[in-house]
Amino acid sequence: MNVQSQAPLRATPVATSLQALWRPAFKQAFIKLDPRQLIRSPVMLTVELTAVVTTVLCVIPNQAVSPWFTLQIALWLWFTVLFANFAEALAEGRGKARADSLKSGSEGLTARYMTAHGYFEQVPASRLRKGDVVRVDAGELIPGDGEVIEGVAAVNEAAITGESAPVIRESGGDRSAVTGNTLVVSDSLTIRISVNPGESTLDRMIALVEGAKRQKTPNEVALDILLIGLTLIFLLVVATLQPFARYAGGDLPLVYLAALLVTLIPTTIGGLLSAIGIAGMDRLVRLNVIAKSGRAVEAAGDVHMLLLDKTGTITFGNRRCSALFKAPGVTTPELADAALLASLADDTPEGKSVVEYLRALHPMQEPARTDLQAVPFSAETRLSGVNWNGMQYRKGAVDAVLNWLAMSRADMPEVLAREVQQIAQSGGTPLLVASDGRLLGAIHLKDVIKPGIRERFAELRRMGIRTVMVTGDNPLTAAAIAAEAGVDDVIAEATPEKKLQRIRSEQADGKLVAMCGDGANDAPALAQADVGLAMNDGTQAAREAANLVDLDSDPTKLLDVVQVGKQLLVTRGALTTFSVANDVAKYFAILPALFAGIHPQLGALNLMQLHSPQSAILSATVFNALIIVVLIPLALRGVHVQAADAASLLRRNLLIYGLGGIVAPFIGIKLIDLLLVALGLV
Repeated sequence: MNVQSQAPLRATPVATSLQALWRPAFKQAFIKLDPRQLIRSPVMLTVELTAVVTTVLCVIPNQAVSPWFTLQIALWLWFTVLFANFAEALAEGRGKARADSLKSGSEGLTARYMTAHGYFEQVPASRLRKGDVVRVDAGELIPGDGEVIEGVAAVNEAAITGESAPVIRESGGDRSAVTGNTLVVSDSLTIRISVNPGESTLDRMIALVEGAKRQKTPNEVALDILLIGLTLIFLLVVATLQPFARYAGGDLPLVYLAALLVTLIPTTIGGLLSAIGIAGMDRLVRLNVIAKSGRAVEAAGDVHMLLLDKTGTITFGNRRCSALFKAPGVTTPELADAALLASLADDTPEGKSVVEYLRALHPMQEPARTDLQAVPFSAETRLSGVNWNGMQYRKGAVDAVLNWLAMSRADMPEVLAREVQQIAQSGGTPLLVASDGRLLGAIHLKDVIKPGIRERFAELRRMGIRTVMVTGDNPLTAAAIAAEAGVDDVIAEATPEKKLQRIRSEQADGKLVAMCGDGANDAPALAQADVGLAMNDGTQAAREAANLVDLDSDPTKLLDVVQVGKQLLVTRGALTTFSVANDVAKYFAILPALFAGIHPQLGALNLMQLHSPQSAILSATVFNALIIVVLIPLALRGVHVQAADAASLLRRNLLIYGLGGIVAPFIGIKLIDLLLVALGLV
């Protein structure tokens, strides 16, 4: 199969304007009036049924209430349901364009499938099953998620991650996993498919961005149960008001009771709950993180501890050259030239960092690589270099270079020996440089802390989250790097057993733990952690053990996932607080209006001095509908989460959304009452 004519999928978040979203969302708001869809939101289903009953009352003669008033109540109840549906549709619409793009790009994809006899057969990619083996050459799309079992190739993963730079994938090691619909740009790979149809990374992305297919998280389910309970309680309360009114010698119009029910049940959070969850998942997808379960995202918002691998997370993936130290009698240009020449043919990341450092520090006329006789690094010699122009240039581990020079550590100049010792004690790696039997100096390789990582850890600390660095380094080296990075704790000489033991210990104390990793040795810890983030380019074992997969393979993404999870929980809690607090003002608006004719003494509760019973009931109903419209942007954007512990966040939300939820209806209902009276609608 040659797919050079097929353009790679564009999986970067689709920048869709609000103007382009609201038209289809408005249409979907009416489609979602189908009770079979609203059953997922029992509160809004109750509002819709109440709206149906109120609409019927418009055509039934009632001397107590005019048909015009009943019609206004009915219209505002339908408005409430429609805008709750609109909020959900708007949240879904933000991801549908991306889903459509992903779907269209994968249509018609075929694969070169290896049969039982070892021959390759062209088949549709949709026929592939877990365990099947395929071959993919340069210029072809990988037909499904899998693991490289043979070959080394550069793969363009822009289709999934949006990152244009190709990455290397090879059999064995921690960079063997590949993702479907990504493009092989060089060489060829033999891949064993690791998922069945419908279970791939692409399928999960589509399911996540299509909010309708998103499963509710445990927190949402629990909140739904609470909302259903409150709705049933208020339904029972409202149903008993009529018998009490008649016992007292009065009568309550049915439309009044309908309005009371809708304004008292938690319609605000009931209407926005689904939109909050979908928008939260949308933010996660925009980070290029695939969640296997919503529970993991919610748990991320409550984690107490983060375990982060040192290499690639806290530091750059490879040690980098940071300084040169010359031996006595050696000039700086002489050492720099020798170190650069010894590194020109060294294709390891460390060797490249030496070249990069010295080119900037001490430029020289470099020979062509074809003129160099390379001496590649090997585990046996532990040194590398070149032979050029009759000279031998070498760099490598201290003992390896000394052996090449037929020297011992006691033969090293004291000044240089002291520098080498200080490099090792600081957590760095010393390399010696030599040329033609002469020791010239040392190179300091160190783990370079990523910019801004210390500030991010400080922010997590303010949120009450501890950070633990996990590394295979010795305790001395680990302590030096941990101090520079600003982590709270460190696990040195880490083994799979040590990681697992630490996670279980924290969980036994009732704490939630997050872990990120990419290797097979990380799989047990990823499976045990409450939040396990695996790198997409890691091993299949790690990806299967984790409940989150980062398509960008950026371990620091775990910090962003924590922010998304915390924002999701805070937003849901803030709007729930606001919704429940709203009811306080509604009691003072509607209850005096209902019973003013039966018990005039209740008029003392009319704190807002509303114009009339009908005005009070209609004003509360209008406010109940409009507040959903006002809060839609907040539900989609999410509440801003400040760096603070849980107790501080709770106090802040109670102050802003609790107190605000009480005060806002008093102001809003009064203003609506004045407007209704001015317009002559009551």
